[in-house]
Amino acid sequence: MKRLAVVSLIFSLAACAGGPPGGGRNFEPKLANPSAIIAAEISFNQLAQEKGQWTAFRETVAKDATMFVPQPVIANEWLKGKADPPQTVKRQPHKAVMSCDGRTGVTTGAWQHPNGTFGYFTTVWQFVQKNARGDGDWKWVVDHADELTTAREPKEMIETKVASCKGSAPAALTAPAEGAKMKSGFSRDQSLNYTWVAQPDGARTLEVKLWNGEASEIVILDRVAAKS
Repeated sequence: MKRLAVVSLIFSLAACAGGPPGGGRNFEPKLANPSAIIAAEISFNQLAQEKGQWTAFRETVAKDATMFVPQPVIANEWLKGKADPPQTVKRQPHKAVMSCDGRTGVTTGAWQHPNGTFGYFTTVWQFVQKNARGDGDWKWVVDHADELTTAREPKEMIETKVASCKGSAPAALTAPAEGAKMKSGFSRDQSLNYTWVAQPDGARTLEVKLWNGEASEIVILDRVAAKS
């Protein structure tokens, strides 16, 4: 029954977005459809409940992915052989944004742990094509999260936004402050870009921008304070 409910939700989201349905697997993005990464996020959460938290991360990670623990680490190395915790975090997407070409997207939302803690997450997804037919999987390349003292309110509808296909988005790069770690990434068409910066004291930011036809505007901004 749970799987049927998830499938029904995926198709409902696709209908609202005006494009073809897309899950975490075997979907060729022929147009920008945020329901594809919403479905990937829902599938990830279900996998975590069924198989375990770190197993879900391992089975959906891109080869060059980054996660924060709290400093940035190479996800594949950090996750290798890591035992799943006895209790698994639950996640719900509240917002999904996507590049014009439909091959890069970002989900952000809320998480809750059975021990009573809660917070937010932001995950960058990329479509990884496996063959000439266009088959492939959605893989995460950045996973960022932090704990909150006030929980994010549940959403009746998941907010979606797609980058404009008009004009040409620039691929501007900036240098981080001395001592900070930083990485920027772009969709293939440059209509979506993200940058994370991590300071030695634990402070960090994750910024996601979408091209609106004239400029790149910030659509997601996570800020984590320095750890005392």
